[in-house]
Amino acid sequence: MNTPVKETVPHWDLTNIYPALDSQEYATAVQLLDERLKDLEAFTRQHQVNATAPLEQDAAQIAPIINSYLDQVNSVLLLYRTLATYTDLQVSVDSYNALAKRKMSEIEQYGVRLEQLSVPFQAWLGRRVEFLPGVIERGGTARSHAFFLIETAEQSRYLMSEAEEGLASELSLSGADAWNKLQGTVCSQISVPFERDGKVETLPMTALINLHSDPDPLIRRKAYEVELETWKTVREPLAAALNGIKGAAVTLQKRRGRSDALHASLDKARIDRPTLGAMQAAMELSFPAFRKYLRAKAARLGKPALPWYDLFAPAVSHDRQLSFSQAQSFIVEQFGRFSGELADYARDAFERRWIDAEPRSGKRGGAFCSSIPALEESRVMCNFDGSLDQTFTIAHELGHGFHNYCLKGKSVLQRATPMTLAETASTFCETIVSEAALSQASSREEELSILETFLIGSTQVIVDISSRFLFEKEVFERRARAELSADEICEIMEQSQKATYGDGLDEHYLHPYMWTWKPHYYFPDLHFYNYPYAFGLLFGTGLYAIFLQRGASFLPDYKALLASTGQGKAADLASRFGIDIRTPEFWKASLGVIEKRINQYIEL
Repeated sequence: MNTPVKETVPHWDLTNIYPALDSQEYATAVQLLDERLKDLEAFTRQHQVNATAPLEQDAAQIAPIINSYLDQVNSVLLLYRTLATYTDLQVSVDSYNALAKRKMSEIEQYGVRLEQLSVPFQAWLGRRVEFLPGVIERGGTARSHAFFLIETAEQSRYLMSEAEEGLASELSLSGADAWNKLQGTVCSQISVPFERDGKVETLPMTALINLHSDPDPLIRRKAYEVELETWKTVREPLAAALNGIKGAAVTLQKRRGRSDALHASLDKARIDRPTLGAMQAAMELSFPAFRKYLRAKAARLGKPALPWYDLFAPAVSHDRQLSFSQAQSFIVEQFGRFSGELADYARDAFERRWIDAEPRSGKRGGAFCSSIPALEESRVMCNFDGSLDQTFTIAHELGHGFHNYCLKGKSVLQRATPMTLAETASTFCETIVSEAALSQASSREEELSILETFLIGSTQVIVDISSRFLFEKEVFERRARAELSADEICEIMEQSQKATYGDGLDEHYLHPYMWTWKPHYYFPDLHFYNYPYAFGLLFGTGLYAIFLQRGASFLPDYKALLASTGQGKAADLASRFGIDIRTPEFWKASLGVIEKRINQYIEL
């Protein structure tokens, strides 16, 4: 890869979804959504789709109701999620956009109405579970949605009353959802003065965080210090937001009969506690290897222990930098070595401006990929800084996009993929690119640099993700007793980092404010977001090893897996490849691949 040239980093194009938030097309879509929702509401009233309706005699009586309900819900969801995604994409790159925030709030009201329809349907279906085999046998939409129906009926045992669920849904807009918006607004609008090369520039927090990987050690340390001081200024409102969201979850899960917040998370992830336990046990056994890597990194930097601000340091001071177009070419080329179809997908995403890559004030940190259901397209947001790590991030997010591409033709309900399996294609695509970069290294320094980038990412997903799990678990346990102060939250964060990183990091320079800017902690309906990333990394790594063994014959089965992730539990889908995720052996084998890279790094 050559030295990057200065170029404009792209913003995405959303105009083929709707021309603008104030366009007639957008207004027409909202009106149509309202009409379809009213039709669905009338249908459920007409057929008494609620928890107290008298029971029918057989499957023949309820099959037409279920089939019609599924067809209507899919139609409503297709429109609602397209509108909701469109407004969210606008706010995600510009939290100053008052019109977008107002439109988002308006669309969220329709989400409440949808929730208020789904709850009575779920309760109604749960009381008719004995009829489901007969309904499914009769064919129609029910047969192609068998997994959804069975899972919905099973989960109906964890519902409050219809009135309570309706109230909880309405209150979420001014409760947990509002706290979530506060965190996003506060974090996206922070800008700080930062002196570099004798010049003071105002950096959005996303750009300041990107300095974690700056080649200059003085810049890294200064950015770390400025970052911590900045988080101190907003920690009280963010602590209030976290308390509000976790407190609401504790109350609701208890009222719904859940054992804890993790219980609901596991059901959403479509795995069980033995699976999570097997994976986490294997991860814990790998901590010494990661600590060995971190100590070796500290030694390379001439330090007795590694401070947090050097955790993302490049291996060499002249670490490679890429222009966006160079990153694009590299990703497309490497995807093509796996599959022409994957390369074509990525090329389309770049050329049709589906990617928003420039860091700027008002834009969220991190990266994500969103599906546009009505168009069967995706959009990728990232904060590209020219690093190899950000190139890997784009490949990762395009993997999510390819996953959405493989779900084409499925209904919205059939596409509902759990986070555990949602990370499969993204990890796979990132592995394709990172392995290619490593194989093309032309010198010891370049090989070391690529290994460093790979191990930084793996350390985050295995070690740091484990610390985040411990953190969230402790926060939930304490929040059930009382609100937590900002000091307590910071203390839990540091304790969790010490428990996982151990002597791999300098305990005097940890990051007590990691909880402030990770948006996942503030998602009202997505608790314990963390372990699915580890699941995705290790599951994707295992699949990549199978691909290396099988070659081209692997691709059809892989695409079929991606097309089915919304219609099966993780263990059942993994068994198609002879993988048993309930035993530690599979997880140990995937971690073994990473440990080989650690040994390779140390030998260099």
